[in-house]
Amino acid sequence: MVRPGVTTQEIDSAVEHFIRKQGAVPSFLHYNGYPASVCISVNDEVIHGIPGKRVLREGDIVSVDVGAYMGGFHGDCAATFPCGQIAPEAQRLIDVTRQSFFEGIRFAKEGCRLQDISAAIQSYVEEHGCSIVREYVGHGIGAKMHEAPEIPNYGRAGRGPRLLRGMTLAIEPMVNAGAAAIRVLPDGWTVKTLDGKWAGHYENTILITDGEPEILTAPAI
Repeated sequence: MVRPGVTTQEIDSAVEHFIRKQGAVPSFLHYNGYPASVCISVNDEVIHGIPGKRVLREGDIVSVDVGAYMGGFHGDCAATFPCGQIAPEAQRLIDVTRQSFFEGIRFAKEGCRLQDISAAIQSYVEEHGCSIVREYVGHGIGAKMHEAPEIPNYGRAGRGPRLLRGMTLAIEPMVNAGAAAIRVLPDGWTVKTLDGKWAGHYENTILITDGEPEILTAPAI
């Protein structure tokens, strides 16, 4: 549905319908007062964009963040998608954001330290000339939407608690094409880059196993 002429509200309605059709409940709807089922953030919006009448245009990049609650547990995932044909630098931002997630989960293994993930994400992003948002982080997830531990997308390898088999984590790099600084709009939710440059977001819920991590939310493109 991310295509020119579609409103962000139309995407929100379709996602909510799909979630409920599966017998699940949207995790985000009314969470701490959030008014929609999906966070849809366009261009320089980093996260928590509220769906509404905004019409997507050719060349936009659109971050879609979805949570669902089913069988007593939450899942959380996000990705940034191109709207029609986009500029090469916009596609590069999407690619760097996505790959930083996979660089991070190389260290999502039993016995590793939490910030081994963080450091790998930060290193990859900064090596590619982008910056990491620091005010918002990934998180543990399970019976509650947000659980311990917090998982920053920056840090020093070898620090933080050891990862244990059975932990479920939402790893979510938030990457700015420009500087890391952000601002929150008066709606109290929408986070934008301070310099007006674009941002990407990629997230999956993973399980720590005795081997490679298992991605519990279907990998987005």
